[in-house]
Amino acid sequence: MKFKHVTVLLEESVDILNIKKDGIYVDGTMGGAGHSLEIAKKIETGKLICFDQDNDAIEAAKGKFQGMEDKVIIVHSNFENLKSELEKLGITKIDGFLVDLGVSSHQLDIPHRGFSYMNDAPLDMRMDDKNPISAFNIINEYSEEDLKRIIRDYGEENWAARIASLIIEKRREGPIKTTFELVDVIKAAIPKKMRDENQHPAKRTFQAIRIEVNRELDVIEKTISDAFSIMNKGGVVAAITFHSLEDRIVKNIFKKLSIDCICPVEFPVCRCDNKAQVKIITRKPILPSKEEIEMNPRSRSAKLRAAKKI
Repeated sequence: MKFKHVTVLLEESVDILNIKKDGIYVDGTMGGAGHSLEIAKKIETGKLICFDQDNDAIEAAKGKFQGMEDKVIIVHSNFENLKSELEKLGITKIDGFLVDLGVSSHQLDIPHRGFSYMNDAPLDMRMDDKNPISAFNIINEYSEEDLKRIIRDYGEENWAARIASLIIEKRREGPIKTTFELVDVIKAAIPKKMRDENQHPAKRTFQAIRIEVNRELDVIEKTISDAFSIMNKGGVVAAITFHSLEDRIVKNIFKKLSIDCICPVEFPVCRCDNKAQVKIITRKPILPSKEEIEMNPRSRSAKLRAAKKI
């Protein structure tokens, strides 16, 4: 199946990088290569390094950079390995880093990947098929307490305890193998009269399991810190998020890196000698336009934040 992904906040995110023709840039989540292609077009003698852990994305991208092979490098890896992978390429400094967090449209729309509660498929949800942990392992092997924690913290689901309890009860009869089997458990856990009419009852739980499978939140702060550590002065880190958990992490790491003093408030004078590393460009996040949301409803929750190395 053709890799299909609608790029979100395309012009806004590429423009905020303020691309130099001879600069070195990293797209941490190549996906459908929408952002990557626009960045590559603006580079002449520089380089673009595209990271992705999804084999489908990498295979689909191979034919998209025709005529740009001398300035585009594709790396099959999670963006958390940013520094080590760049070192392998002999790159020690960069001029910009873009990351589009979350799941791609392609991953959601391909039934056999097991990301969607709208299609019946084996429980999987792995962005990298080499990942030893899948949704099946989490649903069938995690303790009730761990399931409750994940669904509550990563899905912000009020019915987390009830859902976790019913998962344990159901799997005593045999493994929960498919997305629809899991959906049935979730529907049984949430009383019909308590469901949000505008949201599928399984949405929050599926988000939570997907985040756990792919360690999506664990790697954000480290990666942004790593990107700034090798960023040339004036270079920009831009991050697109799709839910409050991601956005909070990005907002907080930008804030942490943008302040001079990190001493406890009770200290009368500064003793830490900390210096701000970045300047926040987006005091408020940039949101999709009404036109973009109409064309691509999945973009409605997107937020773009950016900060510059000083």
